[in-house]
Amino acid sequence: MSTAHDPAQVPATTVDRGTVIGEGFTWLARWSWRLLLVSAGAAILWWILGKLWVGVFPVLLALIVATVLWPPTRWLRSKGLPDALAAVLVILGALVVFFGVLGAITPSLISQSGDLADSAAKGLSELQQRAAKPPFNLDNQTINDAVSTARTWLQDRGGQIATGALAGASAVGSGVVTLVLVLVLVFFFLKDGPAFLPFVRRVSGPRAGAHLTEVATRSWATLGGFIRTQAVVSAVDAVLIGIGLVVLGVPLAFALAVLTFFGGFIPIVGAFAVGFLSVLVALVAEGPLTALLVLALIIAVQQIEGNVLQPFLQGRSMQLHAGIILLAVTIGGTVFGIVGAFLAVPVAAVGAVVLRYLSEQVALRAGEITADEAESETEEGSDVAEVEQDAAVTE
Repeated sequence: MSTAHDPAQVPATTVDRGTVIGEGFTWLARWSWRLLLVSAGAAILWWILGKLWVGVFPVLLALIVATVLWPPTRWLRSKGLPDALAAVLVILGALVVFFGVLGAITPSLISQSGDLADSAAKGLSELQQRAAKPPFNLDNQTINDAVSTARTWLQDRGGQIATGALAGASAVGSGVVTLVLVLVLVFFFLKDGPAFLPFVRRVSGPRAGAHLTEVATRSWATLGGFIRTQAVVSAVDAVLIGIGLVVLGVPLAFALAVLTFFGGFIPIVGAFAVGFLSVLVALVAEGPLTALLVLALIIAVQQIEGNVLQPFLQGRSMQLHAGIILLAVTIGGTVFGIVGAFLAVPVAAVGAVVLRYLSEQVALRAGEITADEAESETEEGSDVAEVEQDAAVTE
């Protein structure tokens, strides 16, 4: 018996499979073109960013510094101080604190550097004696020949080393200019920052200005929350590691604790670099056992940070998964080096704010949430949420 279906028996409401498949491919083609256009636009913006990076980097760095200095500036302004004077006083206070910390760690660096050098020389001597014994059996003549070969290699490449030194000096000069530019930009951001959003609304119009105001306010809050959270996490790391280094008798404990605090602002990479330095100092000054204890201390503190502090604090302030943070740091460090690793998490956090805001607007337009359920932080944000809600009702 034939199992073929009679076309006359097919319900009239049935849609031909070819039509459904064709519509699917049509939808896929439309979105593919849109994605290609968006990707092309993103590539152009990336190219422009690379060309203008010399000017963009100071602006980004100044914005991060401004988020830290804005609360005391706002407090001084609320007490009646002129805008410019409040900004100048806060910047000067921050510089005093920064150079005060450097001045506090410099004497210990100077006083203990000689002892570290002697310990390093003693360690090298012990290493040479151990290398002469089994299973290495390296006599002094073999070691001296290796040193002589290395010296000859350095002499033959003296020109390249000098060129690298000049390039390093140029980089230092460029860094000084960048820091001065950052300070100037921070002053203007603190002085004229409150006038920025009204200017944006005047230029872009009421509706677009309302969206930009809400996004900028959320981004600013998220950026400030990231800096404050990272400062708390870094301070806890610095205190715990500093106490451990003092108990173990490691030289430069205070200086290493300060470096741990600043290194904490570069997620993952900074903690690893400063931790390696602490272990190296312990190895040179106190020996392998102390170095292993320092390594265990750093691993324990990093586990507390990664599994307790950061998920609790950064999860609340940035709402970013640890995998996203790791991926952002990896990409930023690969493309822009240490600078990219430092800026990766703030940029990712702001990008997440923008994506969440767009998702919220889609949900409002789709009728999935109401304006009261939207987490607006400005009056403009509340107004535009109601507009989107009304648009969803009328459509």
